[in-house]
Amino acid sequence: MKFFHLSDLHIGLKLINRDLREDQEYILRQITELAVREQPGAVVVAGDLYDKAVPSAEAVEVFDHFIAGLSEKLPDTSVMLISGNHDSGPRVNCFRSVLSRQNVHMIGMPPGSGEEFIEKVSLRDEYGNVNFYLLPFVKPSMVKQIVGTDENGNNLSYDETLRRLIGREEISETERNVLVSHQFYLPAGKNADEVDRMDSEIRTVGNIDAVSADILKKFDYAALGHIHKPMKVGSEFIRYCGTPLACSVSEAGQQKGIIMVEMGEKGDVKTTVLPLEPLRQVRVIRGELEEVLRQACQDYVTVILTDRADLDILDMQDRIRSAFPYLLEIRRENQRKAEYERKAVSERELDPFELCCTFLKDADEEEKKILQDVINTVQEAEQR
Repeated sequence: MKFFHLSDLHIGLKLINRDLREDQEYILRQITELAVREQPGAVVVAGDLYDKAVPSAEAVEVFDHFIAGLSEKLPDTSVMLISGNHDSGPRVNCFRSVLSRQNVHMIGMPPGSGEEFIEKVSLRDEYGNVNFYLLPFVKPSMVKQIVGTDENGNNLSYDETLRRLIGREEISETERNVLVSHQFYLPAGKNADEVDRMDSEIRTVGNIDAVSADILKKFDYAALGHIHKPMKVGSEFIRYCGTPLACSVSEAGQQKGIIMVEMGEKGDVKTTVLPLEPLRQVRVIRGELEEVLRQACQDYVTVILTDRADLDILDMQDRIRSAFPYLLEIRRENQRKAEYERKAVSERELDPFELCCTFLKDADEEEKKILQDVINTVQEAEQR
C-alpha cells in the first residue's frame, strides 16, 4: 500500500499581503502530477486545508480544482482530508456522507457522542487491511461529553483528552493502522520550547495544546499536520510533513515536499520525501544596497540593508522594487538603530502572555490562569 502524506495547504493565505493564489495552484498541480506518476492508493491531507475558517470564494475554487483534478486523474485513489485548527470543522464536515461515496473522505468533526468513534477508512492490498483513522483537530471542550472532565468538572488537558479519545478505539494489532491527526505532538520527555516553530503557526499560551507522542505507538504510521517545518516526532514513522509551500519568511530556504509512505506486510514501512519546487522561492537577502541589487530575482524577497550611511529613501525603494518585483519588505540594519532594534527584538521574543505578565507584574497563579484562557480564546477567535 502506497499513500501520500501532506498537510497545511493554507489555501487563501497571503504572504505579507502578497496573494499566493498563483503559487498555490502551481504547487497543487505539482502534487497532482506526482500522484499521477506514483499512483498512490490514497492521498492524505492532515488538516489546515484553508488559512481561514471562513475561506474566500477564490480559496474554495482553488481547493475544488485540486480535489476535482485528483478524483478525475486518479479515480481509484482514496482522498482523505481532516480539518485543522485554521479550518471550520462543521464546514469541512458538510456533505461528508455524499463525498465518501465518491472516494473522498472529508472529516471535519471528531466523535460527538458516546456512540460515535474516530472515522475509519479501510483499504485493502495483498497483505490485508490498512486502516486509516481520521481524527480532525480536537480541543478538550469539543469532546468532553465523551472523554469526561476532571474532578472539578473542568476540561481535561489536551494530552489526557487525546489519550482517552484514542484509547476508546479497538485497534487491531494484526492489521496495519495509520492515524491522521492535526495536533501538537511532542516526543516523550521533550520540552515544547525545544521545537522549532514557524512564524505562520498559531501557538497557545504555555503550550497547553502539547500532547505526548507516546500515545501514537500503537499505529504503524502517524500522518501529522500542524507544524509547518518537516519534523520527525521521535520516530521515522511519526512525522510532520510540513507545508507544501512556505507560509512565512521564517520558512525561507526550507525544502518542501510530500512524504510517500509504502507499507508492506505488518511492520514493513518505508518513507520517501518527494521534493516540491515552488513557482517562486521565499528568500532573505542581506547586505549593502549595491550588493543587494546585484542579486535581482523573481522570488519573494525580504531585503535587509546593512548600509551605515544614510540612503535616499525614495530612490532606494524604487531601485529595490525594480530589482525585486515580488518584494515582501525592506528592513534597515545600522548602528544608529541598533539600540532600538535590540529593544524591538526583545519585545517580539515575548509572547502575549509574557508581555501581559510583565505589565501586570503582581498577578498571582489564579490570575495568570485566567489570563492564559483569555489570550488563547482571543487567538482562536482571530482565525474565524
